[in-house]
Amino acid sequence: VQLQAFGGGLVQPGGFLRLSCAASGNIFSSNTRGWYRQAPGKQRELVASITSGGSTSYADSVKGRFTISRDNDKNTAYLQMNSLKPEDTAVYYCTVRYLGSAYWGQGTLVTVSS
Repeated sequence: VQLQAFGGGLVQPGGFLRLSCAASGNIFSSNTRGWYRQAPGKQRELVASITSGGSTSYADSVKGRFTISRDNDKNTAYLQMNSLKPEDTAVYYCTVRYLGSAYWGQGTLVTVSS
């Protein structure tokens, strides 16, 4: 299983970005896609997750600003990030979990700065 994340970059506070994560390989159809992030000097944290049935979960810090979605036909997950804040600056990692296993993408850097 391979995951490739796209869409990171530099954005001003209040701006938006959309991250994409394409998965390839033999992936069990019932799975959970997720986005984690790790800021400098901090632990990696779960930002959002979505099951194959469409149930979502968000960290309190991003509720109302971020939206996770997925396209099962394309094996792709998305993270729409609006109203970005400097504290959202981090490397964002996408994951896929199923049958007790977890697979990680390489990470994409999001920098929120004026």
